[in-house]
Amino acid sequence: MGGVGSAGRALAALLLAASVLSAALLAPGGSSAPDLDKKKPVELKMDQALLLIHNELPGTNLTVYWNFDRCYHCLLQVLANVSQRRKAGEPGIAAVAVGTQHGSILQLNYTAEDKEVCRLEYKFGEFGNYSLSVKHVRDGVNEITCDLVVNKEPVDSNLPVGIAFLVGMGLIIAVSFLRFLLSLEDFQNWISKAINSRETDRLINSELGSPSRASDTQPEAWRRSAAPLRLRCVDTFRGMALILMVFVNYGGGKYWYFKHSSWNGLTVADLVFPWFVFIMGASIFLSMTSVLQRGCSKFRLLGKIAWRSFLLICIGIFVVNPNYCLGPLSWEKVRIPGVLQRLGATYFVVAVLELLFAKPVPETCASERSCFSLLDVTASWPQWLIVLILEGVWLALTFFLPVPGCPTGYLGPGGIGDGGRFWNCTGGAAGYVDRLLLGDQHLYQHPSSASVTHHTLSWPEVCWPQVGSEFLQRNQKHCWDVLYHTEVAYDPEGILGTINSIVMAFLGVQAGKILLYYKDQTRGILIRFAAWGCLLGLVSAALTKASENEGFIPVNKNLWSVSYVTTLSSWAFLALLVLYPVVDVKGLWTGAPFFYPGMNSILVYVGHEVFANYFPFQWKLGDPQSHREHLVQNTVATALWVLIAYVLYKKKVFWKI
Repeated sequence: MGGVGSAGRALAALLLAASVLSAALLAPGGSSAPDLDKKKPVELKMDQALLLIHNELPGTNLTVYWNFDRCYHCLLQVLANVSQRRKAGEPGIAAVAVGTQHGSILQLNYTAEDKEVCRLEYKFGEFGNYSLSVKHVRDGVNEITCDLVVNKEPVDSNLPVGIAFLVGMGLIIAVSFLRFLLSLEDFQNWISKAINSRETDRLINSELGSPSRASDTQPEAWRRSAAPLRLRCVDTFRGMALILMVFVNYGGGKYWYFKHSSWNGLTVADLVFPWFVFIMGASIFLSMTSVLQRGCSKFRLLGKIAWRSFLLICIGIFVVNPNYCLGPLSWEKVRIPGVLQRLGATYFVVAVLELLFAKPVPETCASERSCFSLLDVTASWPQWLIVLILEGVWLALTFFLPVPGCPTGYLGPGGIGDGGRFWNCTGGAAGYVDRLLLGDQHLYQHPSSASVTHHTLSWPEVCWPQVGSEFLQRNQKHCWDVLYHTEVAYDPEGILGTINSIVMAFLGVQAGKILLYYKDQTRGILIRFAAWGCLLGLVSAALTKASENEGFIPVNKNLWSVSYVTTLSSWAFLALLVLYPVVDVKGLWTGAPFFYPGMNSILVYVGHEVFANYFPFQWKLGDPQSHREHLVQNTVATALWVLIAYVLYKKKVFWKI
């Protein structure tokens, strides 16, 4: 098996190199616009296109307003002023860079009267060159036409993502096929005798993906059944969420769909944290049941829960705090909420709740033949009651808490959203509670509704000047992936959102109970996963009216709205519906490579944050405005953490807290 392992590693390295090389050979970097009227050319940056606005109207100055169509009910922002036609045949021209991440809304007004001339919506392509001509239909006729033409076709900047995805899938398929060959006896005899490595797989499930040990006495009822086998689908799902989180945090190639949504709606980046919380909930129940069955007392387990929660919160505040990028950490400006802080608080509440009402897994459940049994739900009615009360608290505070200067029940982003009427109301009650209890200086200062990038990058690195100093002075805060221009501090890991993360983790507990209560009934497990997925999906559809912005409670990661929780929990149940039979029942896939980081999740998460700015996880790019180069760098950095997790797994090194 040693030769086989070498072959697998060589194949993985070869395919990874092919993936990186393929991405590196695709998609050009930035470009410059042609010199117009001997003025300084417009250097296009990432996610920009050149727009030449030709004003052929005599004696008329124009003001051009712009915004993305994703900005819900937003005020249009001044893009440029276009002077009147100088003389016949010489129109006034303005060259501006426009964003390409989403569709754009352009509105041209008479400067003097501020009256609309024309309005159009268009999706510009990256590094494309476009002309917008404003003129009379014909001489002597007052009707005005605005014609948009393409001077130079844009590039397909998404091509490297497609290539990298296909190569990555090829890697997984190739390794899985190699493992299948290794399972054939004739093939095994042909290469070498296999070395049994199942000892590592029997390590006990821990809440956060690291093995744990426990002892002490416990009532006999807890020792009736053997400790459950480790479920690889749980570690695989955790690893998938974690690796996607690492890739997103490292920049995700600077593609908009690998960044958090500015407010309502979902991107790929919005999936990872709630899925990690969900699978943490599943692991809490599986691990706690195993530990209690092995004789650990509830009192000692409570101490371990409290200590683990305390360590998570401390690591989040003092080790991976984003305020380090501003200099030495100062308590006056330290960010108190955060990812690990929320994990610690959520883990403590859910684990204590399960511990207080813990019961031995009924023996009758394993032999239950009815697919309609609800024992996994009814046995947890005290926990359900408390969780529903917590959700009621969230709803009451969110929709009925008076917020000074803001409408009660406001769920919007503030800023230029909602017509600019609620500028400092970002997050409504959620933002108000955080600012009231924690203070502005202890919150995240650049939420996705206002900031443009991951915290390791500074504003000047991503917010580029536009055409001419005058335009820059008027639009110094304008940046192409900022939608709402909010100015107040808002923390997406705030206090109210933690309530719904507890709900999310408890739904994960429910998934863990299904896996353990019906461990000998594959059909029963799959039916329950499908039922929960569909039920939660229907709840989400009702809350959101199946729309991004028009529902009662939109899907919103910044708020961790209840619809966000039900939507992502629905998808998590459906993901387990696929992973459980494929990984654990049929053994068609081992879960590699995601299984390995899933076994060492805290180490990988803390490590990727601490070493984010160090080589080989980051290096100086030849063209920092190229998606291609960012994608290569972020892919390599993420792959390195997978490799580190693999090596640690083989060495049986696991970091537990």
